[in-house]
Amino acid sequence: MGYKVAVVGATGAVGREMLRILAERDFPASEVIPLASARSAGREVSFGDKKVLKVQNLETFDFKGCDLGLFSPGASVSKIYAPKAAAARCVVVDNTSYFRMEPGIPLVVPEVNGAAVEKAHRGIIANPNCSTAQLVLALKPLHDLYGIKRVVVSTYQAVSGAGKDAMDELFNQTKGSFVHDAPLVEQFTKQIAFNVIPHIDRFMEDGSTKEEWKMAVETRKILDPDIKVLATCVRVPVFIGHSEAVSVECARPVSVEAAREALRNAPGVVVQDKHEDGGYVTPLECVGEDPTYISRLRRDPTVENGLAFWCVSDNLRKGAALNAVQIAEELVARQLLGAGSSLWKPRERALEPE
Repeated sequence: MGYKVAVVGATGAVGREMLRILAERDFPASEVIPLASARSAGREVSFGDKKVLKVQNLETFDFKGCDLGLFSPGASVSKIYAPKAAAARCVVVDNTSYFRMEPGIPLVVPEVNGAAVEKAHRGIIANPNCSTAQLVLALKPLHDLYGIKRVVVSTYQAVSGAGKDAMDELFNQTKGSFVHDAPLVEQFTKQIAFNVIPHIDRFMEDGSTKEEWKMAVETRKILDPDIKVLATCVRVPVFIGHSEAVSVECARPVSVEAAREALRNAPGVVVQDKHEDGGYVTPLECVGEDPTYISRLRRDPTVENGLAFWCVSDNLRKGAALNAVQIAEELVARQLLGAGSSLWKPRERALEPE
C-alpha cells in the first residue's frame, strides 16, 4: 500500500533532508507533496536521485486525502497548520517545539518509546529537540540496566540546528576573517566563527536557557519523569553534528564493561571507544550517518555509581529528519496510517482544529 505524504517546510534544511531520507529508505509513498510558504511556491526540490518535485503553497493546500504530514516549518506555522492537517485525518509528525510538551501528544524516539505512537489520538506526534534525541538513545540502555537518577550534560551544538541562515553566517564570518572583513553578526548574539557561545534560545527566569529546559523536560517525558537533568547548551563553529559530554549517576552499582555491552546492543547506537589517539568519533565523522556514536565511556569517580561518555550524532538526520521518518515507519508497522486507522477511533472530537 502506498501513502500520500506531505512534507511541510520542504525548502528548509530539515525539509530537504526529510525528502532525501524518504527516498533513501524507500518509504511506501504513492505520492510526495512538498509544501512551503507562498514565496517558495513553484520552486523545485529533489526527491531521490532522479525525481524533482514542485513546491506547493501551504496556505492554500487541502490536506484531505493525505495520510501523513512531516512538518518542519517553524513552531508558529505548525501551531496553525498541524491541527488543520490532523482534522483532515492526516497524521502529523511535527519537528518543531510547539507540541512537544502538550498533554496527549506523544514525544517519540522510536528506538526508545516507539509504542507511544499508539496514543496519538489527536493526530499529532512530536519529534524531540535534536540534542534530546541523541541523548535519550544513549541513556535508554543505561537506564534499563542501572536506573539513572541524574544526568549532567554539556552540549557542543552545530550551527545547522539554527537553520540555513546560521550556517551561512558561520561560512561568511570564516571566509571574511582571511580578508580582514568585519564579521556580520545577525543570527547569533556574538561572532560564531572561531568562537563558542554558551547561549541557545532565550534565557529563562532561573538563568537557564530554553534549550537547556527542553533537554530536561523532554528527557523526562520520553524516558522517566523522575530523572534529574542539568544541561549546559553551547553553540560551536561546526556546520553539522551535535556533540555531548554526559555524566550519569545511577541507582545501582555500574560496570563500564556491562554498560559498553548494553550500548553496543542498543538500536540506533554505535560504540567506537578505543583508549588511544583517534579512538573516538567527532562530529565531522558523523555527518550523513544515521546512528548516535558513543565514545570515551568511563567511570565517573565524583559520584556513587557514576558513568561518563561522549556522544555525537548528525543533528539534521537523527536529530530531526531521520527520527521523523522513523516515526512514520513505526506508524506503518503498527497499521496506524491510511483509511480506517484505529488511531482516530478513541477520540473523534480531537480531530477538530484547536
